[in-house]
Amino acid sequence: MRAQFIFSEIGVGLRRNLTMTFAVVVSVALSLALFGSALLLNKQVDVMKGYWYDKVNVSIFFCNKADQETSKNCGKGAVTKQQKDVIKADLDKMPLVETVTYESSQEAYKHYKEQFGDSLLASSLTPDQMQESYRIKLTDPTKYEVVASAFADRPGVQEVQDQRNLLKNLFELLRNLNFAAVFIMALMLVVALMLIVNTVRVSAFSRRRETGIMRLVGASSLYIQVPFIMEAAVAGLLGAGLACVLLVAGRYFMIDNGMNLAEKLPLINFIGWDQVIRVLPLVLAVGLLMPAVAAFVALRKYLKV
Repeated sequence: MRAQFIFSEIGVGLRRNLTMTFAVVVSVALSLALFGSALLLNKQVDVMKGYWYDKVNVSIFFCNKADQETSKNCGKGAVTKQQKDVIKADLDKMPLVETVTYESSQEAYKHYKEQFGDSLLASSLTPDQMQESYRIKLTDPTKYEVVASAFADRPGVQEVQDQRNLLKNLFELLRNLNFAAVFIMALMLVVALMLIVNTVRVSAFSRRRETGIMRLVGASSLYIQVPFIMEAAVAGLLGAGLACVLLVAGRYFMIDNGMNLAEKLPLINFIGWDQVIRVLPLVLAVGLLMPAVAAFVALRKYLKV
């Protein structure tokens, strides 16, 4: 099979159907950009979970005087020093507990003012309304229930709180965004495949005379089909290349420069360039193989050889 003939036929096919080829490139680029974004967003959620779940604590909040009227667990009044000492001693005996840090009501008030000092609620709070607490670092954060079941009903304990629940809504939002990206990607992928099939059909119809002559002189089915398959593969590869550019540009302008989220949101551990680079070969491979397979299937119907 002469390579020169194959490449010349690819060029002829792409030029004859330039507008449809352009539509295929754009559709493939958008669908694969969404595909890569979905992979990176999923990786971002995993990175954030690994980063934050290693840092969050289990908090034991103690009753204060104000809780006596508002919390059913604090009917006997504010926590006593003896009750706190007993809880601290029991925490120190648990192998699951790595460290225990005490936060007074004054410290809690100070931290709250630092975070929400401009809010209307913060201006009405006083230190005695804030709760004392033990901040507990666990060797395995997933075993929060062990601590909760051991201390939730203790005298003087208002609540045992797993701080992972504070992050749960954020991770659920990111997961939902990921599912939305996958859904849109699937729709774009269907559009791209339909365009590829139509492009191959039009190309095969426009060259029916040439393929008829090739059949008469004994050309094999593969020899006739390869130019059409390669046309689709080239268009897909161009789209995949454009998708890679969009992914790299998105990472650069959103996180490093432009929006500069890495600097504006220092508490978020963003994915690095290594994760982006790992996704790019997969995007290129899908962009090359998907149109080629679609073209091969379409030729079995539209090109009788």
